[in-house]
Amino acid sequence: MYRSFLLITTVFFLFSCNGDENNFGNIPSPNDNSDWLVPQSEVFDGGPGLDGIPSVDEPNFNKIADINFLSDDDLVLVIAEGDIIKAYPHPILDWHEIVNDQIGSKKLAITYCPLTGTGVAWNRVLNGEETTFGVSGLLYNSNLMPYDRQTGSTWSQQSLLCVNGDLKGIRSENYSLIETSFATLKMAFPNAEVLNLNTGFNRNYGVYPYNDYRTNNSRLLFPISNEDDRLPAKERTLGVINLEKESRVYSFDDGDQMLDVVKDNLSGEDLIIVRSRQLNLIVAFKNTNNLNIIENKFPTILVDQDGNEYDIMGRSTSDIPPLQMPTQFIGYWFSWGTFYPNIDLME
Repeated sequence: MYRSFLLITTVFFLFSCNGDENNFGNIPSPNDNSDWLVPQSEVFDGGPGLDGIPSVDEPNFNKIADINFLSDDDLVLVIAEGDIIKAYPHPILDWHEIVNDQIGSKKLAITYCPLTGTGVAWNRVLNGEETTFGVSGLLYNSNLMPYDRQTGSTWSQQSLLCVNGDLKGIRSENYSLIETSFATLKMAFPNAEVLNLNTGFNRNYGVYPYNDYRTNNSRLLFPISNEDDRLPAKERTLGVINLEKESRVYSFDDGDQMLDVVKDNLSGEDLIIVRSRQLNLIVAFKNTNNLNIIENKFPTILVDQDGNEYDIMGRSTSDIPPLQMPTQFIGYWFSWGTFYPNIDLME
């Protein structure tokens, strides 16, 4: 079913800034003889070329009260640094895929792939040098392949790995974020800063550019190397990644309760996973202090054995460090099945 894919080139022409499909600059094309850490035959030219899907390099933000272009059901990626909360809406990321930004002292790039539904925050400091990331125009397993503008190296987003170029073999350094709905963001963090439409580009942000892609489980735009039908292809699931040992995928709960908790152990590390379909939220924390759920105090959701309470970003209401999060992000189920064949699944 998943192998029946359709490349709709007109979608990608909408993104293109210069119309030059082969303008890869220092980025290797799928047809060159460079060494790749992924099968070269499975790297595809997506169509728009280097930076044909333009990253947002000068992001602008508004407070939630001033945001009028999002519906309650729209998804956002949310990152915290101290008291600062920033949110990056899917309706903008669908068109740009990368936002180069900073929160507090952290130089970061929000990398988002609309085709795999994966959003990750990467450190923009590589080998001690600050850089920005852009969209290479290449895809591996239908997933975004960013490039860093300092060396021109190509990365695999969902592999969290540089796969070609001077930095080949280097793992990305990731910052913790969550994905949730705009409605939940408003309830949890009414003072959050939200990326606004002043991106520097003219795009129809009110229109999803991939038609029925998000809901059509039989539709992929590019081939994938492994198919796994344990869940519907486009079901959103949380992957917790331990690249040295094992990884696991968690699905949303099917219960009627506001919050559901799963306690698990992954590679010898205790985890607690909080999930809620009502809140469009699923997030994992390292369970180092006997964490338990708190009802009816949202956005506070957890309490430890010492009585310290924590919100959905893991921040404590006491003057103590936040909870640690394992490497994690949400993605469509098919993407976990193809990047991590036979990955553990906890429903």
